[in-house]
Amino acid sequence: MTELRQLLNFEFLGNSVLRWSLALLALVATFTILPILKRYISALRKRYPDSEAHQFLELAALMARNTSSLFLWTVAIWVADLVLTLPPRLDQVLRYAITVVVWVQVGLWLGSVATYFIDRRRVSSTEQSHTTSLAIVQFIARVTIWTLVLLVALDNLGVNITALVTGLGITGIAVALAVQTVLGDLLASLSIAFDKPFAVGDVLSVDQETGRVEQVGVSSTRLRSVNGEQIIISNADLLKSRVHNFGRMYERRVLFTLGVAYETEREKLRRIPAIIEAAVREHEKTRFERSHFTAFGPASLVFESVYFVLDPDYMLFANIQQAVNFRIHEELERLGVKLALPTQRLVLEGGAAPR
Repeated sequence: MTELRQLLNFEFLGNSVLRWSLALLALVATFTILPILKRYISALRKRYPDSEAHQFLELAALMARNTSSLFLWTVAIWVADLVLTLPPRLDQVLRYAITVVVWVQVGLWLGSVATYFIDRRRVSSTEQSHTTSLAIVQFIARVTIWTLVLLVALDNLGVNITALVTGLGITGIAVALAVQTVLGDLLASLSIAFDKPFAVGDVLSVDQETGRVEQVGVSSTRLRSVNGEQIIISNADLLKSRVHNFGRMYERRVLFTLGVAYETEREKLRRIPAIIEAAVREHEKTRFERSHFTAFGPASLVFESVYFVLDPDYMLFANIQQAVNFRIHEELERLGVKLALPTQRLVLEGGAAPR
């Protein structure tokens, strides 16, 4: 027993054998428990795929996969170091190394969290333009995370970062002023990606231009006009304009006028709104709103009618409007009502002709 006590009290590098044994035990226990915990988190995600906490488990599993073995060794060594009393210089070097490894691991964790949420956004958006913008967001997020990690790590290592932060701020302002146009288009691209005012394939009317969206890039949006040429508009200018998105239509409003001759009998005039209504209601995908005798025009009696086509497809609208026009023309012809022609009547009064 005495010999065992003497052995345990024997000192090596300033620590007894007992302390070295406890440190080794702490090292082995820590490096055994942490990998088991890492695998357990990954197993939970697969075991409960439909639970309410699945998103949290999925994120935890992603962080576990991005936990490096070097970090696990570092934690184990740190736990062992709590038991030992090392020389000051060695202890300082060890603490510096632990600080660097820990903050690198924090950067990996924050990067994995940012990637997780950006990837979820990318999955919900299949647009190539949004995928490109989200890749830019991911790059900016990584640069920001690692910049902050570097600054905090240097501060924990005892480095005065005040001058460094000031220099970075001044440099950032100078760069922003130099490329403010590019940054404006980039921010507009990100706004389009997240707000989604339109998508590839939508038909837009911007100022006097109309076309189908082909691509939303980092700095510009490309439209294919109805005439075939490509229209390129910077993203910043696009967001400043009033954009009519025909791709988000769920129905089309149709307003048309009909002019009949002044000689038409009053009883026949009263029947015209019913004829127009019947012509519209013959089609399933329509909703009739109104038809009225609205004005005495310069050459005709004017009827104004409104109905809706319950589908945004332009060809369907054109076909229905054509069928409605044919039916109205047929019924007016059967009723004996003539459509007005753009004519003028000149009335001459009697009197002596000027010399």
